[in-house]
Amino acid sequence: MMVLGGGVAQAAPPDATPGPCGYQVTPDEPAARPVPLPPDPRHTPDRGHPEVLLKTNQGPVPLVLDRAQAPCTVQSFLHLVRKKFYDDTTCHRLTAYPTLKVLQCGDPSNTGEGGPGYRYKDELPTDLAPAPNDPTGLRRIYPRGTLAMANAGPDTNGSQFFLVTSDSVLRPNYTVFGRISAAGLATLDKVAAGGIVPNPDSEVDGRPALTTDIQRAKRTC
Repeated sequence: MMVLGGGVAQAAPPDATPGPCGYQVTPDEPAARPVPLPPDPRHTPDRGHPEVLLKTNQGPVPLVLDRAQAPCTVQSFLHLVRKKFYDDTTCHRLTAYPTLKVLQCGDPSNTGEGGPGYRYKDELPTDLAPAPNDPTGLRRIYPRGTLAMANAGPDTNGSQFFLVTSDSVLRPNYTVFGRISAAGLATLDKVAAGGIVPNPDSEVDGRPALTTDIQRAKRTC
């Protein structure tokens, strides 16, 4: 309990939401930008395709979300959009491996380590095509145009997401929650063509040479 100056006791915010999504505060990983836990209704919306526009300095990136595929992820993403969590942020990572081509965004700290101060469960895809010539049989194809959550291990989803610019091969450990429109892919192709800022660690993984700032994220439908 926290006691205010007037002697009125006020309950501390909950550490987790009581609904089916169970958004959980991460004290060891505080929010890169203050934001409350998302709404967590008992009947999480699981139908419909909300649309979100990422207005970037490189061009528009319209997104179509999929509630049926990942209801808790869409609920959180729309909450962060509504709270302006993504506004004035920079997409911090571009990869150009032969089998992994994505742009990663969603960290207001611009370090690759920041998040919303909470985490939630995976909603992993089950319908991705197997990667050809994969001796393990475990990897799947995340198709060009996929919108998916980045994570640091099982059930550690937060605010960071990645946009797949070319078919990419990954284990199916990343929640897919929507797709990128044709106009958005045109913007991402421009960013990808710009290449990666030279760094001593990798020539195919680093900051995009064309700095890509999300000036505003807003729901459009």
